[in-house]
Amino acid sequence: MNVIYPLAVPKGRRLCCEVCDAPAERVCTACTVTYYCGVVHQRADWGSIHEKICQLLIPLRTSMPFYNSEEERKHGLQQLQQRQHLIEFCYTVAQKYLFEGKHEDAVPAALHSLRFRMNVHGLSSVELVPAYLLLAEASLGLGRIVQAEEYLCQAQWTVLKSTECSYATHSLLHRNLGLLYMAKENYEEARYHLANDIYFASCAFGTEDIRTSGGYFHLANIFYGLKKLDRADTLYTKVSEIWNKYLNNHYQVLSQARIQQIDLLGKRFETDTGLDEAQEAEAIRILTSIWNIRESTSDTAPQKTIFVLKTLVMLYHLMMNSSKAQEYAMRALDLAREQQLSDQEQNSIQDLLSLISAEDAHPVT
Repeated sequence: MNVIYPLAVPKGRRLCCEVCDAPAERVCTACTVTYYCGVVHQRADWGSIHEKICQLLIPLRTSMPFYNSEEERKHGLQQLQQRQHLIEFCYTVAQKYLFEGKHEDAVPAALHSLRFRMNVHGLSSVELVPAYLLLAEASLGLGRIVQAEEYLCQAQWTVLKSTECSYATHSLLHRNLGLLYMAKENYEEARYHLANDIYFASCAFGTEDIRTSGGYFHLANIFYGLKKLDRADTLYTKVSEIWNKYLNNHYQVLSQARIQQIDLLGKRFETDTGLDEAQEAEAIRILTSIWNIRESTSDTAPQKTIFVLKTLVMLYHLMMNSSKAQEYAMRALDLAREQQLSDQEQNSIQDLLSLISAEDAHPVT
């Protein structure tokens, strides 16, 4: 990590910090194309995203000599493809941090996603909105409500100007507006936006899709906080069922393939959730939150608690985290025994636990 020497900077060129856009004083020595105002922001960016994309930035930020128009065209196409890849990669990393509650770490990754989007799509494209929403959610998590409002205003204005905004983007916008009003304790406005989130997500993906479940989950949290427990319970049940159905479908395909000892790709058979890292983090956050709430009512509704625990078992098993899968399976089995549930329920959990233990000891190849 080196200090920038002013005489080495071409005349008229302004070097800016990657994180805050202030005048830069330091440069990353690994790529030599990324600049910072000081050590604090350099370390923040490195820990968040820069370490993962450092070398990928060199061809994007380095002027290359061209010898003919065909070479120039190929280089331009490669840069575009690289930027498009980095847009999604940085977005997923930032999302994962947010679902894990690491709001400070999410900011640099979200800023990178925003910059790459600007480079590819321009300054007023609706493609910038998802990055604005990441920054708004990170700001809310850090308690910076005014800053979150600024990002959301920018996102709203961009959507209003666009004639090609997708249902999915409308859904994300309303979800973040719902979170903003929840933070401001304006629950009536929050419910309005979350209802719109569910509507647009349903139009885009369907009412029973995991991408729609987030709206139901946040709406349930509002009702739970307002002590409207029946409404909250109904929505938490719906969210649990959506995730259970999705994971069970993947789990059944996996189990059938293992029974037949078949790997169609000719490789070692591995588990797969069908989710990216951010979606896996979202599933963990949502399901563990519901489980914590269900635990308080385990005496009166143990089946609901066990249902969430079994869903968590499938999730962690598909993520190849057998220790966590076994932990939640044991919790479910202990609760079923404690509440003297039916032999059928206890046996189904025991079968699940045995399957995980056997596969952990003898992985299928």
